Amino acid sequence: MCRRHSCPGGPLCRRGQKRGSEGSNASNEALGRSRGGFSTKIHLLCDSHGHPLTAVLSPGQSHESKSLSEVMKQVDVHGTGDSIPIVPAKLAGDKGYRYDWIDKWLIDEGITPVIPSKQNEDRTARPVEFDKPSYRKRAIIEQLIGWLKECRRVATRYEKLARHYLSMVKLSMIGRYLRLIAPADSRV
Repeated sequence: MCRRHSCPGGPLCRRGQKRGSEGSNASNEALGRSRGGFSTKIHLLCDSHGHPLTAVLSPGQSHESKSLSEVMKQVDVHGTGDSIPIVPAKLAGDKGYRYDWIDKWLIDEGITPVIPSKQNEDRTARPVEFDKPSYRKRAIIEQLIGWLKECRRVATRYEKLARHYLSMVKLSMIGRYLRLIAPADSRV
């Protein structure tokens, strides 16, 4: 009988974690379990023209409201010179963002929440009135997500690591900005 290694546990050089996988698991790689398998949520913030401002990843089973503060922290828009920072006047979201703490946080930041009430709650108890015409403009972010799904590499998530996948999302966003500033006759 010829054994390659004398110990039954395998070679010592590969015990423990593999190189480069320090703390790497599904939760910090924005991979979440759902009925269809692994999934990832992309939380986007765009301006009123549909230009993407930032993107944040989270596991597929996590709730949208948990990522709102992280998305808002990533956008750092300043005015010119010594002027005060520019903040959005309104923030539209679907019913998944309808929580009292989100309304309070947005109002404290000077942003008017444009989020519809859930069917089982009292609409008059909210600190702000629902602005239906502004909510209809939420289609802009839906169109941005639809455009992002056309980017094959982003839609299928070939990347294993979250930072690589987020890089592909941001590279797609850069491509969108380059198409905006390029002259129409120079496009391929």
